[in-house]
Amino acid sequence: MNHLLHIALRSAWNRRLTLGLTLVAIALSVAMLLGVERLRYEAHRGFSLSISGTDLVVGARTSPVQLILYAVFRIGEATSNIAWKSFQDIAENPLVAWAVPISLGDSHHGFPVMGTTPAYFEHFHYSDSRQLSFVKGQPFRDVFDVVLGMEVASQLGYVIGDRIILSHGMGEVGLLAHDDKPFIVSGILAPTGTPVDRTLHISLEGITAIHLNWVGGVPMHGFTIPGEHVRKFDLTPKDVTAALVGMKSRAAVFKVQRQINEYKAEPLLAVMPGVALEQLWQVVGVAEKTLLAVTSMVVFVGLSGLAAVLLASLNERRREMAVLRAIGARRRDIFLLMVSESLLVTLGGIVLGIILLSAASLTLAPWVQANYGISLQPALVSVTELKLLVGVLVVGLLAGLLPGYRAYKMSLMDGLMSRI
Repeated sequence: MNHLLHIALRSAWNRRLTLGLTLVAIALSVAMLLGVERLRYEAHRGFSLSISGTDLVVGARTSPVQLILYAVFRIGEATSNIAWKSFQDIAENPLVAWAVPISLGDSHHGFPVMGTTPAYFEHFHYSDSRQLSFVKGQPFRDVFDVVLGMEVASQLGYVIGDRIILSHGMGEVGLLAHDDKPFIVSGILAPTGTPVDRTLHISLEGITAIHLNWVGGVPMHGFTIPGEHVRKFDLTPKDVTAALVGMKSRAAVFKVQRQINEYKAEPLLAVMPGVALEQLWQVVGVAEKTLLAVTSMVVFVGLSGLAAVLLASLNERRREMAVLRAIGARRRDIFLLMVSESLLVTLGGIVLGIILLSAASLTLAPWVQANYGISLQPALVSVTELKLLVGVLVVGLLAGLLPGYRAYKMSLMDGLMSRI
């Protein structure tokens, strides 16, 4: 068997250009297959950690998925708001360590505006419990300060000190502007790869201030309150859209969740973000399965090319096969020779593909983390990836069966006679 393997290596070396190109094609397809699988796993994991360190997300009674969509991803609108008194009752619960209110409903050039408190920048975490950080500036301190997510700042070209005008409602056109109360950029957050990057953050007092002279979603005709006078008013909000809640003990999560869901003053819903995000992933995760299937087809096509190369080389190797038969090689040995070449090229492609994937992961990990919130960590091949590689090796074996069978059927005389 060792002698046969040696012959296979020498024969492959003599056709190194053709087989080398095939090996590179297999390596690229294997790297793509493993890369998609690794991205799929990390994307699922990152999606589940779009918000971490938060035990409960609380909002008006609706479906858990809808609550997560508008409270975490800023998609859609709440069915109704939470009374400020209800939020205070939740925050004062002896089992609650912290509670952060969020208020939505306004926008700026299509980007959502979120009203909250400075505690948001302390308690909101993402990915592996990473805390929000600033690349420039600081959290809002004044009523008309605004903190921008990185995508907002980069796309609109804002810097610290710029004045911006918010709009009432969500969207980009046909919205009424709060142009009598401009905000000043006080800080820009570092990229997170989460909806935070697309959000403008202002204080709850700021949300109240821009709506002081609004009734029913429109400004009161002929009545304005200049920005410099709003501080004379009570800017305590009447309600908020949702709340993020952290427990003093994880063991208290279910008890507090039940208390909130049975709250008497108004219908509320408390959901554990991990559970709701998993439900949401079942809906949006179909795309990653489709992508994995397409990539598997790419690998199959690459290995089909290997079979085609081996088959195309048979006519050129008829005399080689006949000489091997003449010096004592059996038909089975010829068959095994062809299958061995297919396995060697496939195995070489797998090894090269793993090396390419590792190099790409090390190079692109910071960029992927910053832009998409997916953490790519250099790691050994996982169990799932190992199963995929075994599948690739099996297909590589099958790719060598047809050329091996054709070589097996070649007769000694067919190889030695001259062909015209």
